[in-house]
Amino acid sequence: MLDSKTVVRVMVVLVQIVRTIFRSRADLALENLALRQQVAVLKRERPRPPLSPLDRAFWVALQQTWKDWGNALIIVKPDTVVRWHRKNFKIYWHHKSRPRGPGRPQIEREVRRLIRRMARENPTWGAPRIHGEMLKLGFDVAERTVSRYIPHRPANPDKVKQWMTFLRNHREAIAACDFLTAPTLNFEVLYVFFVIGHARRDVVHVAVTANPTSAWVAQQLREAFPFDTAPGYLILDRDSKFSADVHRALQGMGVHAVRTAYRSPWQNGVAERWVGSCRREVLERVVVLGERHLHRLMQEYAAYHRDDRTHLGLDKDTPVPRDTETKPSHDAKVVALARVGGLHHRYEWRDAA
Repeated sequence: MLDSKTVVRVMVVLVQIVRTIFRSRADLALENLALRQQVAVLKRERPRPPLSPLDRAFWVALQQTWKDWGNALIIVKPDTVVRWHRKNFKIYWHHKSRPRGPGRPQIEREVRRLIRRMARENPTWGAPRIHGEMLKLGFDVAERTVSRYIPHRPANPDKVKQWMTFLRNHREAIAACDFLTAPTLNFEVLYVFFVIGHARRDVVHVAVTANPTSAWVAQQLREAFPFDTAPGYLILDRDSKFSADVHRALQGMGVHAVRTAYRSPWQNGVAERWVGSCRREVLERVVVLGERHLHRLMQEYAAYHRDDRTHLGLDKDTPVPRDTETKPSHDAKVVALARVGGLHHRYEWRDAA
């Protein structure tokens, strides 16, 4: 229903149209000139006057019926009128194509709440990570369903796609190592050295130091691969810390060192992805107090990464495979087990006490 003000405005417009029909062209030209001059003055005082939906509908309709409508338009730009039309077009078809009957049934309220809870307790998790946890809890839901109940995030392109065929055939015999840095509370810089296997993305060794040397790196590699557990190939970059002493130590263990090209971190993609995950999920969310504090954080995160964290590249499984749980009883509830000081969680079924 139109209100009284709108009805009055419509009547005024109709009366003006009827008057215009019976006036001479000279009078109309002079009146248009006078009106344009007044509108120009008003526009200087208030550049963007408010327009009602009726005003917008008038100009949209005029656009469809009068080819010179743009020459008479002063209050707004012609592009604005076109934008109004497109907006109304979307509203019209959105209303016309809305579902008129029951659609796909919703998932259970318990599952929806659990998805939102995981997203709230783990801000850096996306739909794949949450879906992996849901599968481990025995919930039969699709990843698309999970994504509907969490804030959507832009998908990052897979930077190591070109390595996938190679890795499938050789990943059991490949490991990688690298460094990452972490600032401390007193503005010092600590170095984190880690070794990660390509087969299951398992971080086999992690260590922290303030003064990394070639001898220290060689000793860490010996600790990472005791006895006959060394892989056939170890990928490392051209950091000066990976000197000839490190290469000799690797040769003594029967490992062939493979150096990446200059400024080509993508060639060590598995290690670089772990560096990115470690920064986003731990280092960017804590203030490191010192070497012991950082060493504890890295040990806890490596254990979480190995035993609890689901991975998209492992078909939503963990490096050390986790068994899929089933709900033990009707009253059982999902409990959160804190990991890395509560930054992340693992979820399991527990019977009600």
